[in-house]
Amino acid sequence: MKLMTLHKKVIRPFSTIFLVLFFILVRAGSTHAAKLLIPMDENTQKNHLKAYGISYWVLEQDIEVEWLLNYRGGSFLIDHYKEIERECVIRGVSFEIIADAQASAIKSEISDPEVNMDVMKLEKPPKIAVYTPDGKQPWDDAVTLVLTYAEIPYEEIYDREIMKGELHLYDWLHLHHEDFTGQYGKFYAAYKNASWYRKQVAEAEQMAKELGFEKVSQQKLAVAQKIKEYTVGGGFLFSMCSGTDSYDIALAAQYTDIAEYMYDGDPADPKAQDKLDFDQTFGFHNFNLKSNPLEYEFSSIDATQTHARTPESQDMFTLFEYSAKWDPVPTMLCQNHTQVIKGFMGQTTAYYEKYVKPEVLIMGRSKAQKSAKYIHGEIGKGQWTFYGGHDPEDYQHFVGDPPTDLDLHPNSPGYRLILNNVLFPAAKKKKRKT
Repeated sequence: MKLMTLHKKVIRPFSTIFLVLFFILVRAGSTHAAKLLIPMDENTQKNHLKAYGISYWVLEQDIEVEWLLNYRGGSFLIDHYKEIERECVIRGVSFEIIADAQASAIKSEISDPEVNMDVMKLEKPPKIAVYTPDGKQPWDDAVTLVLTYAEIPYEEIYDREIMKGELHLYDWLHLHHEDFTGQYGKFYAAYKNASWYRKQVAEAEQMAKELGFEKVSQQKLAVAQKIKEYTVGGGFLFSMCSGTDSYDIALAAQYTDIAEYMYDGDPADPKAQDKLDFDQTFGFHNFNLKSNPLEYEFSSIDATQTHARTPESQDMFTLFEYSAKWDPVPTMLCQNHTQVIKGFMGQTTAYYEKYVKPEVLIMGRSKAQKSAKYIHGEIGKGQWTFYGGHDPEDYQHFVGDPPTDLDLHPNSPGYRLILNNVLFPAAKKKKRKT
């Protein structure tokens, strides 16, 4: 029996010895006369976010979870054990105990070819890595914030570990709001004299030297290429905010220099735009660089300015609906209790659709702004998802703002999209049908 090893930020006391003995004894004599249904619809589930944590925890006990796609908001069905029931109570997750006959009736309903539902078996908890520098707190990044809240374990890695070849140890990788172009987020104009900015620059330069690079931009490109190799080889990549477009820009600019002297000590290549190679990127093409080093923007991909002119109450994006039986991947990634989700800003808020490659799936779209918020694609044997914006429950997050308290947002549909991606690698692999 495999025991769970939680990230130090999410450890909660309980008797692991009792837990193991309980499952061994009960599984030996149980015929599973009942099922535990974790509903994920809007009016029934008290805590959607922690429900994902329960599902992950169950997988850690070597117990299969069935994800009922499009059934009551993407509910979870599990063999009933008292310890799982108790864990739901402790974490405040709503559940229903149903007889096997009821479970069979639900599956019969789902199997109807006229119904847009399906059953996806989750088999193994993915090992999760978050790419983030030392000193970052969970609330600095929406992904680490919700992983901690949902009690899903993760490990932190950064440039040293990636350059050492450690990515293969993980099934799922999240990119923190990093600037892979080596321009330090283009914060120079506003924060060049701030102590945190100067410290960040000094640490990045030291890291580059330790790893054998002359410039931070060269070192970040090498890391980006390692991440690409990981994904092409079968990894699952998830990124938000500036970790999305700056990543693709770095890959496209690998044959030129786009960083001005205040970033790397020498001028940018005046012909950099013409030397971009869009064949190297994951999701974007035909974009134009923002060459002004004092402009807080990387390229024409980002739709932040358009969203900034939209009243917050009108800034929404809509999830596309896919066929659960024929398009299981985007269906899983879009599971939610609502299809219309309030928008939120970031250094990279959303992506103008004309710069999104035609083969990329746009799963969430802001129609009024003609921008894509949530996109997905395949590369080699792997898959990736980009999600624009910084924090789904903090509309316009600024440096130094207080952390979001997810106890106030336990049913956040914006955060659910993150957790869909966390569970996605646990699914029995199915490729999108064409």
